[in-house]
Amino acid sequence: MKNQQLGNLQTSIIGIIAAIIVILGLNSFVIINPGQAGVISILGKARDGALTEGIHIKPPFISVIDVYDLTVQKFEVPAESSTKDLQNLTARFAINFRLDPMQVVEVRRKQGTLENIVSKIIAPQTQEAFKIAAAKRTVEEAITKRSELKEDFDTALGDRLDKYGIIVLDTSVVDLTFSPEFARAVEEKQIAEQRAQRAVYIAREAEQEAQAEINRAKGKAEAQRLLAETLKAQGGQLVLQKEAIEAWKTGGAQMPNVLVMGENSQGSIPFIFNLGKISNQS
Repeated sequence: MKNQQLGNLQTSIIGIIAAIIVILGLNSFVIINPGQAGVISILGKARDGALTEGIHIKPPFISVIDVYDLTVQKFEVPAESSTKDLQNLTARFAINFRLDPMQVVEVRRKQGTLENIVSKIIAPQTQEAFKIAAAKRTVEEAITKRSELKEDFDTALGDRLDKYGIIVLDTSVVDLTFSPEFARAVEEKQIAEQRAQRAVYIAREAEQEAQAEINRAKGKAEAQRLLAETLKAQGGQLVLQKEAIEAWKTGGAQMPNVLVMGENSQGSIPFIFNLGKISNQS
């Protein structure tokens, strides 16, 4: 009986030892996946040298491994600033960045988690970089020269985040808005420009109409001059013929009050006869 109890005790001890060995084994190494870097802290103190991808030995129970994602991260960060002409300008930037694997340990010591990096480093530095870029131009230039604004912002932000172990890969302006006062000013300017364009159109139209009147007057004067020269050459005979034709047109669709008669219609002076008098006598 005692032998059986002793055997059971030995079995339990062996099982406990095996369990301890397994637990120690599981806590003695860590696996770092591709695209990650680890920082080992022993008794709360971060050790130099980041852990790259692969299997790494670590002291069990007294060490903690913080794993950081080294792939591209994207966050949208708001920013607000005043332009050179003292107009409020609000923007929202999408920032693509990643952590520098050579500075992950310093990131762990100074910033801690990725959430801290975004809230305590990237967000305020984005605000400052936007102030630098916006202060160089007016609000109208910020809108019309948006690419130049982005270039200045990228340069300022990259320089500021580089010392924190944060590599900026790309930024994009998600939204860019200005104050309601400037919006009204832009609308009023557009209305004024449209009115000015309309006034220019009307002035050109009036100028063209005046030129047309001048051309018509010149044409009429030229026609009268040619007519006068023709009448002078014909000795005045065409004057009577022209008056007879005009008188005939005046009669309209009714029987004309003027009748042109002559023995020879070619070259002869017309005879004007008033038919209205004959009608009255009859």
